Amino acid sequence: MAAEATNYAPLAGIKVIDWTQVQSGPSCTQMLAWMGAEVIKLEKVHGGDPTRSEMNDVDGSYSLYFLQLNANKKSITLDMKDDEGKKILTDLLKDADIFVENIGPGDVEKLGFGWEQVHAINPKCIMASLKGFNQGSRFSHVKAFEPVAQCAGGSASTTGWNDGTYPQPTQSGAALGDSNSGMHLLIGILAALEQRHNTGEGCYVYQSMQNAVLNLCRIKLRDQLILDNLGELSYYACYPGYKWGKAIPRAENAEGGLVLGWCYRAKGWETDPNAYVYIVIQQSPKGFENFCNAMGFQDWLTDPKFATANARDEHKAEVYKRVEEYTMQYDKYTLTKELGAKGVPVGPVLDWYEIENDPDLNSDGTIVTIDQGDARGSFKTIGMPFTMSNYTPDYQRAPKLGENNDEILGGLGYTADQIAQLKAQGVIGSNDGVPADLKQS
Repeated sequence: MAAEATNYAPLAGIKVIDWTQVQSGPSCTQMLAWMGAEVIKLEKVHGGDPTRSEMNDVDGSYSLYFLQLNANKKSITLDMKDDEGKKILTDLLKDADIFVENIGPGDVEKLGFGWEQVHAINPKCIMASLKGFNQGSRFSHVKAFEPVAQCAGGSASTTGWNDGTYPQPTQSGAALGDSNSGMHLLIGILAALEQRHNTGEGCYVYQSMQNAVLNLCRIKLRDQLILDNLGELSYYACYPGYKWGKAIPRAENAEGGLVLGWCYRAKGWETDPNAYVYIVIQQSPKGFENFCNAMGFQDWLTDPKFATANARDEHKAEVYKRVEEYTMQYDKYTLTKELGAKGVPVGPVLDWYEIENDPDLNSDGTIVTIDQGDARGSFKTIGMPFTMSNYTPDYQRAPKLGENNDEILGGLGYTADQIAQLKAQGVIGSNDGVPADLKQS
């Protein structure tokens, strides 16, 4: 058997024109870059991607928001309202494999780069758009941000608590609207690349942020249909005693299936707001027996109030109380190790200081450190979330604004004099890579 090739980038030779900004689009195109594609980021002449300066904490560098989403890319600055800027983009698209955009609804079409125009320029090019809502939706004109997508995608209405001080719909801390949308778009792009192998022609991939959130919330539609049929959901945390309406309620901390999952206080909870552990009590007799033996709750195996899954649903409050009396005796790491070794599904609530400094995540390639080479020095980011047996990304810094103007334009056949003229006309920005607000006065 032939030896397996090592570190061959899966997207080597693929050229991507990246007209995206902020988080949803750049999260997609960064993955393309990490898989070996040449990603040319198209930015505004003045300021570039808005996140370059947003929430910046280091003078003389760019924000972590930008750096963590744009590593391994090249940057070209273009005035896309100028005819010469449009010509340059047209030339770039002529031999591009993928064109990704997430600018405002209808804007790419107004500028002359909708799907029909791009397909005419290069029939092999795959065009991918990421917007807030679906094509033809009554909200298709709406500009969507992260929480907008979470609310329209069914996440916020099922997240949070049903009573207490803050019972309102709640958005998740996870970027369900942004990075999740980018990953969904990535799936579509990779599928389109495979399709092109067979057809020889590119297609149009459209991803709405609303649909990306809906896809992750698909089991909530299951719950809604069951509620429509039965009028109640016994496996929800608010059962029993809840006054059911027409829509499913907030999920609180319930696992989401027929098992009984909950977040319990661990030792140290009085001073540490994240000293918690999540434990799942499985529905199957064997899983429940493992749990009872691990916790020392063997009496529950024969107690009619707890011996069956249906009985535990009726007595959730008592289940939560006794389990938490146990968990508060031990720290969350001990609980995870000891209960996990006994077959109990369990996990610690890790805060982001713990994650930033986690020895496993920092050694296994999950968290990577990249040298930006400026006033910031190095920064950490979350690397490629999956591993491949024969490929490891070569993580490189994010580009300076317009850093690759000369290289990219030169590749299109522009001479040094022509490039200088484009700079003078403001069609492209300076290629010194240093925005005006970072220059020494």
